[in-house]
Amino acid sequence: MEDRQALELDRPDWSEAEARMLDAAAALIAARGVGGVTVAEVARDSGVSRPTVYRRWSSADEIVRAVLHRATVSLIAQFPEPATTRDEIVRDVLRFSELFRTDPLYGRLLEREPEVFTRYTLQRIGSSQRVILQWLASAIALAQQGGTVRPGAPGDLAVMLLLIAQSAILSHNTVSTLIDEPHWSSELWHALDGHLRP
Repeated sequence: MEDRQALELDRPDWSEAEARMLDAAAALIAARGVGGVTVAEVARDSGVSRPTVYRRWSSADEIVRAVLHRATVSLIAQFPEPATTRDEIVRDVLRFSELFRTDPLYGRLLEREPEVFTRYTLQRIGSSQRVILQWLASAIALAQQGGTVRPGAPGDLAVMLLLIAQSAILSHNTVSTLIDEPHWSSELWHALDGHLRP
């Protein structure tokens, strides 16, 4: 229960003004990439003043991180029921991977600015990854109770599960000429299942 409550705490309820600012920033990313996001343009495009933006975020970099966080929360919201078995966890991670790769924001970044992921996901654990880790750890703890996931700290298992999936997603385009989509999904399934299997 504590894990579920913690997960809810990392799913902020953005105000209407904040949502407009994040929408404006997301549109700028779609049009010009992460480098195209400026506080001045976010303010102009969302109909607020620059001081209003700065009261919420101190820089364009923070705004981009907030946009990515919101996109991640939106993806996880498509899984309203927690997985309670190893099979369900693997199924959900595979579905999340597909949603992530086809998401308008993340898909664009993977295709056009893969280096962004080095800055925003690989150099440090950010709020987006923490939401994913809490989601995974909560499901892992439930599946351990049923005996379908091996013993171990749910948070530790979640970290490695995230690393496996993240590596596969970031490398997907690179290896697409070496392995087709069905086999890529099958091999990822085996990697995820093997990590969790008792």
